[in-house]
Amino acid sequence: MISNVVLRFMTKRAVIAFLFVLPFSFTASAQRLAVKTNLLHDATATINIGLETSLAPKWSLEVSGGYNAWDFEGYRKWKHWLVQPEARFWFCETFNGHFIAAHVLGGEYNMVNPAFPFSLWNEALSYRNEGWYYGAGIAYGYHWILGNRWSIEAEIGVGYLGSDYDRYVDVHCGEWLGNFHRDAFGITKLAVSVVFLIM
Repeated sequence: MISNVVLRFMTKRAVIAFLFVLPFSFTASAQRLAVKTNLLHDATATINIGLETSLAPKWSLEVSGGYNAWDFEGYRKWKHWLVQPEARFWFCETFNGHFIAAHVLGGEYNMVNPAFPFSLWNEALSYRNEGWYYGAGIAYGYHWILGNRWSIEAEIGVGYLGSDYDRYVDVHCGEWLGNFHRDAFGITKLAVSVVFLIM
């Protein structure tokens, strides 16, 4: 009989594999390709990039990712990586105006004494939490065309977030306090992005 630990391990690996395979499972019949960066992630020192391609006149696929590897003064950190594929339906045409979307996300984190607003997600600032997170959500956004190549885009998404993590006493190499699981419903995507249309 397979234990719960093994099942959770297999589930995590399956989600990560899905996140990496999904972007390559579509046939790109697209005429357009865009690259973008989320300014809100940039503000948290998270290096990020997104690629989006149109699949049909009103459908597109975006795959975005982020990486934060920094330690901050006062033993603060929100180290993480994130992958977030998203399918979009545009009301007018791709890369123009209103859209709705569905996305999945997954990644890994190591968080201690995070700055606001990340402290809202942490249960207590006296611990270090290290683990995996995953989720899915729906979103609404708007794309403003600035010129032939440049645009601005805003988006907000809500949905489910889950996490399996180890907790430690909040000191360097602190004592392990156990393994935990958390489920939550809330914001799964928040973006204000600068977009460059490649083709």
